[in-house]
Amino acid sequence: MAAPLASRMREALRNVVVAIRRHYLIRVWKMDIGEGTVISLSAKLDKTNPQGIHIGKYTVVTFGAAILTHDYVNNRDGDVRIGDNCFVGAHSIILPGVTIGDSCIVAAASVVARDVPAGSLVTGNPARVVEANVKTTHYGVRSSRAT
Repeated sequence: MAAPLASRMREALRNVVVAIRRHYLIRVWKMDIGEGTVISLSAKLDKTNPQGIHIGKYTVVTFGAAILTHDYVNNRDGDVRIGDNCFVGAHSIILPGVTIGDSCIVAAASVVARDVPAGSLVTGNPARVVEANVKTTHYGVRSSRAT
Protein backbone atom coordinates (compact mmCIF):
# COMPACT_ATOMS: atom_id res chain seq x y z
CA MET A 1 0.00 0.00 0.00
CA ALA A 2 1.40 3.37 -1.01
CA ALA A 3 2.05 6.04 1.60
CA PRO A 4 -0.49 8.87 1.77
CA LEU A 5 0.23 11.86 -0.44
CA ALA A 6 0.92 14.16 2.54
CA SER A 7 3.55 11.75 3.86
CA ARG A 8 5.27 11.50 0.49
CA MET A 9 5.25 15.28 0.11
CA ARG A 10 6.69 15.77 3.61
CA GLU A 11 9.49 13.28 2.85
CA ALA A 12 10.25 14.95 -0.49
CA LEU A 13 10.41 18.39 1.16
CA ARG A 14 12.72 17.07 3.89
CA ASN A 15 15.02 15.54 1.26
CA VAL A 16 15.24 18.91 -0.50
CA VAL A 17 16.00 20.75 2.76
CA VAL A 18 18.70 18.19 3.71
CA ALA A 19 20.28 18.55 0.25
CA ILE A 20 20.27 22.36 0.54
CA ARG A 21 21.92 22.17 3.97
CA ARG A 22 24.60 19.80 2.63
CA HIS A 23 25.29 22.22 -0.22
CA TYR A 24 25.46 25.12 2.28
CA LEU A 25 27.96 23.26 4.51
CA ILE A 26 30.16 22.54 1.49
CA ARG A 27 29.96 25.96 -0.23
CA VAL A 28 29.78 28.38 2.69
CA TRP A 29 31.68 26.55 5.45
CA LYS A 30 34.04 24.68 3.06
CA MET A 31 33.47 21.31 4.75
CA ASP A 32 34.59 18.21 2.87
CA ILE A 33 31.38 16.18 2.54
CA GLY A 34 31.19 13.27 0.11
CA GLU A 35 28.59 12.50 -2.51
CA GLY A 36 25.35 11.01 -1.22
CA THR A 37 26.11 11.79 2.43
CA VAL A 38 23.09 12.59 4.60
CA ILE A 39 23.45 14.84 7.65
CA SER A 40 20.45 15.25 9.94
CA LEU A 41 19.12 18.76 10.34
CA SER A 42 19.66 18.45 14.11
CA ALA A 43 23.26 17.20 13.87
CA LYS A 44 25.83 19.68 15.18
CA LEU A 45 28.96 20.24 13.10
CA ASP A 46 31.67 22.38 14.71
CA LYS A 47 32.06 25.63 12.81
CA THR A 48 35.13 26.76 14.78
CA ASN A 49 37.29 24.89 12.26
CA PRO A 50 34.83 23.86 9.54
CA GLN A 51 37.54 22.90 7.03
CA GLY A 52 38.60 20.25 9.57
CA ILE A 53 35.48 18.15 8.97
CA HIS A 54 35.90 15.44 6.32
CA ILE A 55 33.01 13.02 5.73
CA GLY A 56 33.17 10.31 3.06
CA LYS A 57 30.63 9.19 0.51
CA TYR A 58 27.26 7.65 1.41
CA THR A 59 27.61 8.20 5.15
CA VAL A 60 24.78 9.09 7.53
CA VAL A 61 25.10 11.41 10.53
CA THR A 62 21.85 11.04 12.49
CA PHE A 63 19.94 13.39 14.76
CA GLY A 64 21.66 15.03 17.67
CA ALA A 65 25.15 13.80 16.72
CA ALA A 66 28.01 16.25 17.30
CA ILE A 67 31.24 16.40 15.32
CA LEU A 68 33.82 18.56 17.09
CA THR A 69 37.08 19.92 15.69
CA HIS A 70 38.17 21.82 18.78
CA ASP A 71 38.20 21.39 22.55
CA TYR A 72 38.49 24.73 24.32
CA VAL A 73 39.04 23.29 27.82
CA ASN A 74 41.94 21.04 26.80
CA ASN A 75 43.22 23.51 24.17
CA ARG A 76 43.07 20.81 21.52
CA ASP A 77 42.28 21.11 17.81
CA GLY A 78 42.18 18.42 15.17
CA ASP A 79 40.54 17.37 11.95
CA VAL A 80 37.79 14.77 12.10
CA ARG A 81 37.68 12.22 9.29
CA ILE A 82 34.77 9.85 8.74
CA GLY A 83 35.09 7.26 5.97
CA ASP A 84 32.70 6.05 3.29
CA ASN A 85 29.53 4.05 4.05
CA CYS A 86 29.50 4.87 7.77
CA PHE A 87 26.64 5.34 10.22
CA VAL A 88 26.92 7.77 13.13
CA GLY A 89 24.15 7.06 15.64
CA ALA A 90 21.87 9.49 17.42
CA HIS A 91 23.45 11.78 20.02
CA SER A 92 26.95 10.44 19.40
CA ILE A 93 29.89 12.76 19.94
CA ILE A 94 33.04 12.60 17.82
CA LEU A 95 35.93 14.43 19.47
CA PRO A 96 38.68 16.43 17.71
CA GLY A 97 41.45 14.58 15.89
CA VAL A 98 39.50 11.33 15.45
CA THR A 99 39.56 9.26 12.26
CA ILE A 100 36.76 6.77 11.64
CA GLY A 101 37.55 4.25 8.90
CA ASP A 102 35.28 3.11 6.06
CA SER A 103 32.23 0.93 6.78
CA CYS A 104 32.00 1.76 10.48
CA ILE A 105 28.96 1.94 12.73
CA VAL A 106 28.98 4.27 15.73
CA ALA A 107 26.18 3.26 18.11
CA ALA A 108 23.81 5.83 19.58
CA ALA A 109 25.13 8.05 22.39
CA SER A 110 28.74 6.90 21.91
CA VAL A 111 31.65 9.23 22.61
CA VAL A 112 34.41 8.58 20.07
CA ALA A 113 37.71 9.79 21.55
CA ARG A 114 40.15 7.58 19.60
CA ASP A 115 40.56 6.43 16.02
CA VAL A 116 38.24 3.66 14.83
CA PRO A 117 39.60 1.03 12.41
CA ALA A 118 37.68 0.34 9.19
CA GLY A 119 34.87 -2.19 9.46
CA SER A 120 34.23 -1.68 13.17
CA LEU A 121 31.15 -1.30 15.32
CA VAL A 122 31.84 0.94 18.32
CA THR A 123 29.72 1.79 21.33
CA GLY A 124 30.00 3.36 24.76
CA ASN A 125 31.68 6.23 26.56
CA PRO A 126 34.47 6.16 25.61
CA ALA A 127 33.61 4.23 22.45
CA ARG A 128 35.21 0.81 22.17
CA VAL A 129 35.22 -1.67 19.33
CA VAL A 130 32.66 -4.39 20.11
CA GLU A 131 32.70 -5.99 16.68
CA ALA A 132 35.26 -6.06 13.87
CA ASN A 133 35.02 -6.95 10.17
CA VAL A 134 31.60 -5.33 9.85
CA LYS A 135 30.40 -5.02 6.25
CA THR A 136 28.19 -2.09 5.33
CA THR A 137 26.60 -0.81 2.15
CA HIS A 138 25.58 2.78 1.38
CA TYR A 139 24.50 4.79 4.43
CA GLY A 140 26.11 2.36 6.86
CA VAL A 141 23.47 -0.34 6.43
CA ARG A 142 24.85 -3.73 7.45
CA SER A 143 25.17 -6.04 4.47
CA SER A 144 25.89 -9.25 6.41
CA ARG A 145 26.41 -10.46 9.93
CA ALA A 146 28.71 -13.25 11.03
CA THR A 147 26.96 -15.93 13.06
